Amino acid sequence: MSSTPLHSEFDSIQSLRTALQERKLSARELAASALDAAQARNDLNAFLHVDPALTLAQADAADKLLASGQAGTLAGIPIAHKDVFTTQGWRTTAASKMLAGYISPFDATVVSRLQQAGAVSLGKLNCDEFAMGSGNENSAFGPTKNPWDLTAVPGGSSGGSAAAVAAGLVMAATGTDTGGSVRQPAALCGVSGIKPTYGTVSRFGMIAYGSSLDQAGPIARHAKDLLELLDTMSGFDPRDSTSLETCDGIENAPGRIRADFNATIQSQNAGGGKPLAGLRIGVPTEFFNGGLASDVAAAVEAALQTFETLGALRVSISLPRTELSIPTYYVIAPAEASSNLSRYDGVRYGHRAAQYRDLAEMTSRSRTEGFGPEVLRRIMVGTYVLSHGYYDAYYLQAQRVRRMIVNDFQQAFSHQCDVIMGPVTPTVAKHIGDNREDPTADWLADVYTLGVSLAGLPAMSIPCGFGSPQRPLPIGLQIIGNYFSEGRLLAIADRFQQVTDWHQRTPGQK
Repeated sequence: MSSTPLHSEFDSIQSLRTALQERKLSARELAASALDAAQARNDLNAFLHVDPALTLAQADAADKLLASGQAGTLAGIPIAHKDVFTTQGWRTTAASKMLAGYISPFDATVVSRLQQAGAVSLGKLNCDEFAMGSGNENSAFGPTKNPWDLTAVPGGSSGGSAAAVAAGLVMAATGTDTGGSVRQPAALCGVSGIKPTYGTVSRFGMIAYGSSLDQAGPIARHAKDLLELLDTMSGFDPRDSTSLETCDGIENAPGRIRADFNATIQSQNAGGGKPLAGLRIGVPTEFFNGGLASDVAAAVEAALQTFETLGALRVSISLPRTELSIPTYYVIAPAEASSNLSRYDGVRYGHRAAQYRDLAEMTSRSRTEGFGPEVLRRIMVGTYVLSHGYYDAYYLQAQRVRRMIVNDFQQAFSHQCDVIMGPVTPTVAKHIGDNREDPTADWLADVYTLGVSLAGLPAMSIPCGFGSPQRPLPIGLQIIGNYFSEGRLLAIADRFQQVTDWHQRTPGQK
C-alpha cells in the first residue's frame, strides 16, 4: 500500500488530463492508487467515509467516456468532498453525531456538476461540526491533523479538504467558506483556495450553517486547478433561492470565470516585462496591527514586493471596521445557525434520544446528545440575540454594521484600488488543543477573513512563505476582489505562482 498516489507525478489538472486523454494511464489506476494513499494516511484523519466500490465505479465510467472521446473537462481527476455536501452512496454527517450514518437520497448541485464533468470522488472529508470552527477540532469524529506538523491544526472548517490536498491524496477538494473556512485552512496547509462571490455557486444540497454567508469553493495546489473546479461548480441554479442569475449585468453562467481568467491573462501578456502594470493593490493598515505575528507579516510583505516587481502599484487603504467584523459575524452567523439547526429535532431525521418521557424531552435530549459543544454554544448565542428584547440591540445592530463593512470595501474598490491583499491568519497553525480553555479565542483568528464574507465578496488564499524557524509552517496571502472578479483574482494569483514556488512545496520539503 503506497502513500504516494499516481496523480502526484503530475503538476496540474491540465497535465493529468492530457495523460488520461492520451491513455498513458487510466482513471481506474488513478483512483485505486489514490484510495491506497488515503488509507495509508489514516493518521491525518482527513477522510470520514471512503467506499472503494463507489469510487472505482465512477472511475470506470470516466474511462469509458475517455475512450469514446466524449469525456468532460475533469474526467478521471481524483477529488473529494467536504462532508457538508449531500452525496448519494457516501454518508453525509456534517462531522456531527446528529447525522451519524445518514445517507442522502440526492446529490448537492456542486457534487452533481463535478460528477457530470467526470471527476472521480474518493469520498467525504472531515470538517468542523456543521462547519463551525477555525481549526477542525470540533469534529465529532476527532480532529484532522496538519500534514506539515501532526501536532498542529489544519485550519477550519474545511480542514479535511486542505489536509487531503496538501498531503497529495487528491488533486483538489471542495470546501465551504462562511467566515473564512476555505481561505484559512488553505493558508495553514500551504495550498490554494478560493471563496467566490456569494451566490456564484449553488447552495442546494449544502448543509446550512449561516444562509446569508455560506458559499462553496474549491481547494487545490495551484490557481489554475482552482479555475478548473470553480468554473465547473459555478452558475445559476433555480433550486437555490440565493443563487445569482446576474450581477451588475454579468450573467452567472458556466464558463464565465474561465473567460474572465483568459481575458485577464491575455491583457497581462500584452504588458510585456511588467505583466501586472497598472494593477493597484490596496493594503489595509488595519491588517498589519499588533495582533499580526512578525513571521506572517514578513512573508506577506515579501509577497507584496514580488507583485511590485511584476508592475503592480501598492496603495495604502483603510478598512476601519475590520475589528468590528468579529462581533458582527458572531451575532449574525449564530442567529442564522439557530434557525437552520432547529430542523434537527429528533422527529424527522437525525439522532433521536433512546429514553424520554414526552415530545419536549425527546427533542431536548436528542439535540443535547447529537450536537457538540461548539454547535450548542453558537445555537445558544444565536437564540439569545434573536429573542424578544434583544433583537434590536444585537441582531439588527449587527446588520447595520454589516452594511457599513460593505460600504468600506466598495469605497476602496471605487476610488483607490483594484484588489486588496493582506494576511489570511494572524499566526501560523496553532497546536491542537491550544485554545481548549478559551473556546472563543479561535473566533479572534478570523479577523482578516470575516469582513469579506459579510460583504459577500470573492477572495482567495495562496501560499507565500513559511513561519519562523521555531514553527516553520505555511503562510497564506489573501487576495480580495470586487463582485464577480473570480477570474481576475485567479489570473493574478497564477502570475504570482509563475515566479514563485511556494505552492509547489510539499510536507517534508521547504
